[in-house]
Amino acid sequence: MLLTVREAATRLGVGYSTLKQWIYQGRVRTRVTSGGHHRIPDTEVDRLLAPSAPAVRAAAHERTGLIVAISGRNQLRGYVDEVRIEGLLAQVRLRIGDQTLTAVITRDAVEELKLKRGDDALAIVKSTEVMIAREAGDKKRR
Repeated sequence: MLLTVREAATRLGVGYSTLKQWIYQGRVRTRVTSGGHHRIPDTEVDRLLAPSAPAVRAAAHERTGLIVAISGRNQLRGYVDEVRIEGLLAQVRLRIGDQTLTAVITRDAVEELKLKRGDDALAIVKSTEVMIAREAGDKKRR
């Protein structure tokens, strides 16, 4: 069976753009449709999922959620007071001391970060945009 790049990326647990880069670098064997789209055979996904596939292991290691360093200096520590998801977007309300900060981020980001009420999190402010992050090993605030 042939998979789209997005389907294969989901099965591999890597981002779409990461898998596209691997394709362009020749790390992943694909078949190209008459329309110029890449299709990835099941057997190729199985090969990449094998324990000896270093690229997938490295990508999995990168997804630990550990923030090693970030250039943004405006970091606010708090805890998640509320998460409201509707469609593709989510509203995350972060309690920082006696203040509340609200950020609108994608539903995918909330799911990837596994954000839920009571979690410790960081608000990272850059210009007019706010991103929510968690540090590795964070526990729920009681």
